Amino acid sequence: MPRYNLSKKVLVTGGAGFLGSHLCDRLIEQGHDVLCVDNLFTGSKRNIEHLLAHPRFEYMRHDVTFPLYVEVDEIYNLACPASPVHYQHDPVQTTKTSVHGAINMLGLAKRVRAKILQASTSEVYGDPEIHPQVETYWGRVNPIGIRSCYDEGKRCAETLFFDYYRQHKLRIKVMRIFNTYGPRMHLRDGRVVSNFIVQALAGEDITIYGDGQQTRSFCYVDDLIQAMIRMMDTSDEVLGPVNVGNPVEFSMLDLAKKVIELTGSRSKIVKLPLPADDPKQRRPDISMAQAILDGWTPETQLEAGLKRTIAYFEKAVVSATAAGER
Repeated sequence: MPRYNLSKKVLVTGGAGFLGSHLCDRLIEQGHDVLCVDNLFTGSKRNIEHLLAHPRFEYMRHDVTFPLYVEVDEIYNLACPASPVHYQHDPVQTTKTSVHGAINMLGLAKRVRAKILQASTSEVYGDPEIHPQVETYWGRVNPIGIRSCYDEGKRCAETLFFDYYRQHKLRIKVMRIFNTYGPRMHLRDGRVVSNFIVQALAGEDITIYGDGQQTRSFCYVDDLIQAMIRMMDTSDEVLGPVNVGNPVEFSMLDLAKKVIELTGSRSKIVKLPLPADDPKQRRPDISMAQAILDGWTPETQLEAGLKRTIAYFEKAVVSATAAGER
């Protein structure tokens, strides 16, 4: 059952993005006042247009690399491009968003004594040497590779969060988010689920990299958002980092075949060279999350989640085509 706390003023950075917009929905449902901040680099007003007229929702176009002066009780820091296509487009800005954004949001939290949650990532583990990944593993990240702007930016943000906790007694929460999918994913974000679905719906070849045996674990967005809110609601002694994701593992080849099946597409699967620093395996150990988040566990099976996501993309592709965006 959802928790209905006393109404709070909640800031969501990256609130017009894929995860952020779903988080705003859930917070509004729980009766909170929500300030959604986004510079719309990868976010979209379409994701929040159904909320714009709501009396407890406010949207502000703002870049978190600049200070923000507002009065809030809680901060969810989600602002940062999260797919390789977007974060490699402007890698310097990506690092700034993670690092300067964390500094600015932590500074705001310090000033108003707000609780603050960092949406970190499984990418802090890099191309892992242990499987599944546990929170005590320090990772294997290339510090000068093409993915480093995101990986190292998020690692530095975690460092800042824990230093603000130790130095300023800030109330922090750190979540490491594994692959998440669902409605409102960007059509061209370069992530595997959206890529496969868009290619399948268009009847194009589905491109997989390497032999397709590299694995990922896919968590449906509703399950992820539930865990995020539960994490924020934990006692001040719970800091993290905590892995959140679905521990059920699928190969890229199996995922491609499933998308073709569910879309009824005639697409063929073609193989391309593996990108640099692309992890071979990615699966979370979620035993800590299950222990501290009231027994939280992902409930949405991949096929059910894919069907909902495909239904969204069918409409989104038609809309984008009509608008000349594809």
